[in-house]
Amino acid sequence: MEKLSVKVLKRDNFQGELPAYQSEGASGFDVRAQIDSPMALEPGQRKLIPTGLSFEIPIGFEIQARPRSGLAIKHGISLVNTPGTIDADYRGEVGIILINHGQEVFEINPQDRIAQLVICPIVQADFTVTDNLTDTDRGAGGFGSTGKS
Repeated sequence: MEKLSVKVLKRDNFQGELPAYQSEGASGFDVRAQIDSPMALEPGQRKLIPTGLSFEIPIGFEIQARPRSGLAIKHGISLVNTPGTIDADYRGEVGIILINHGQEVFEINPQDRIAQLVICPIVQADFTVTDNLTDTDRGAGGFGSTGKS
């Protein structure tokens, strides 16, 4: 598998080991809550959780923050802006915006794995103004127009 060199900065609040891929075929690596004490996330509540990490992402790539499937199915925990985008020119600490879609209070503990990050290639568009667009069978149909709601 091809590897991409990405510089990572451990911030002052970072503790523990750097993130790592958990299997040879994994596309994402987990990040952990860098908090000093347990934190309650009430049903419907959202909070920004620090990761203690900053990245130098090569131009032409982004990092996407995605929910962890185990937290989603077992507790209803997700990310508000999923996938969250960390742009190549951002150098600040990566924060994860968790939301509790569950029915019970969810406790976030120091060093809990809270999200997974995936490095993805990106392409920037070169927009050209036009007077018309190519016709397709679908046309302007959307929001259930293909027969499935």
